[in-house]
Amino acid sequence: MWDWVLEARRRWWRRRRVAPPLQRFLAHALPDPRGSCRDAEYVAVDLETTGLRPRWDAPLSVGWVLVRAGAIELATARYAVLRAKREVAQSATVHGLTDDAVADGEDAAAVLAELLAVLAGRVLVAHHAAIELRFLDRLCREHFGGPLLVRVVDTLALAARSAERHGAVDENALRLHAVRARYGLPRYAAHSALSDALATAELLLALTAEREGSGGLPLRRLLR
Repeated sequence: MWDWVLEARRRWWRRRRVAPPLQRFLAHALPDPRGSCRDAEYVAVDLETTGLRPRWDAPLSVGWVLVRAGAIELATARYAVLRAKREVAQSATVHGLTDDAVADGEDAAAVLAELLAVLAGRVLVAHHAAIELRFLDRLCREHFGGPLLVRVVDTLALAARSAERHGAVDENALRLHAVRARYGLPRYAAHSALSDALATAELLLALTAEREGSGGLPLRRLLR
């Protein structure tokens, strides 16, 4: 989203009657895209869902971790299974969550409010960020009465740009584990929201270091 459009939409929604967690989130200024990427703070986020269609599918778990001053702050890591009314069905073979685990999960609105508090004034980071954004936006609208308007770094898009500079892009080579392997990062168990969030945070640092080189790098060069 163009920066001026994002800022204009945030100003418009600040004047609307939205729930307090979203009001507080919108009250925080966005990081300056002209500033150094090192000065910004990031929240790496991952969701596990029943599918890829927010209108019909449900988020089942979320994980996130804060990245600040070029380091991952493990003490900020958070994982939550979200209570859902629908069956997990075939998606259980991917993420391993059962119907019982989801039935006993945490309230989605409470977890979302917690995430918004962490995201306020920071940049959301995800691998193939469009998926996380669509589900989180739907949750924000459903529970808090407005959209999620945030600056975003998509590590998949950054990896694709890097691959294009070195030749053709293979879609399979852009999967999280494949990109991490290319940068010499260890392989974690896939499809756990927290381990994928941590894996994305580590990849962000590797991609940023590559793009930054010996000079400074403005945040806007990383943004989706």
